[in-house]
Amino acid sequence: MEPLALYLLLQFAFAGSVTPGPNNIMLMASGANYGLRRTVPHMLGVSFGHSFMVLMVGLALLQLFTAYPVLNTVLKVIAVVYMTWLAYKIATALPPEAKGVTGKPFTFLQAAAFQWVNPKAWVIAITAITAYAPADWPTWAGSLLVATAFLTMNLPAISLWAVLGVQVRRFLGTARRLRIFNVTMAVLLLASLWPMLVR
Repeated sequence: MEPLALYLLLQFAFAGSVTPGPNNIMLMASGANYGLRRTVPHMLGVSFGHSFMVLMVGLALLQLFTAYPVLNTVLKVIAVVYMTWLAYKIATALPPEAKGVTGKPFTFLQAAAFQWVNPKAWVIAITAITAYAPADWPTWAGSLLVATAFLTMNLPAISLWAVLGVQVRRFLGTARRLRIFNVTMAVLLLASLWPMLVR
């Protein structure tokens, strides 16, 4: 791969990872509610989970979704239901210091699994494979290259959102302010479904 093409791939991977979307909204909420240390498994799950998803899209799933378009509708329904439930959980989350708190941050596996119902993750994975996997490379090699680019660029990009959440927490000194923040994050998470629903 030419150096310029590799640079453009890495730039796309960073831009796709750092822009607002379900993962980053949830990481910001997690940073605000649970702190950076407890959010690290969530961040790692996003990075490794999405990179694995990009690899699988390149190896097989793109052809499967092209052959069976109904799978797109099935994915949309699952994504809407699951993300609506997640928005509810964020909106009703309590800070760790609150009495009787039952909430906890995403685990590594939960965050990795979430990528499969994240509309933005699907769009980015499909775009990355179709636009940046070298056409003259074997499918497995091109898919691995794109997935590795995302693994390299994703974690630094999404970490910014978790850190931002931690910083925001300093200004959310009361339970009421934190509740307003959480409800706002829940609404933004639901709003992130809009581009998928109008297509």
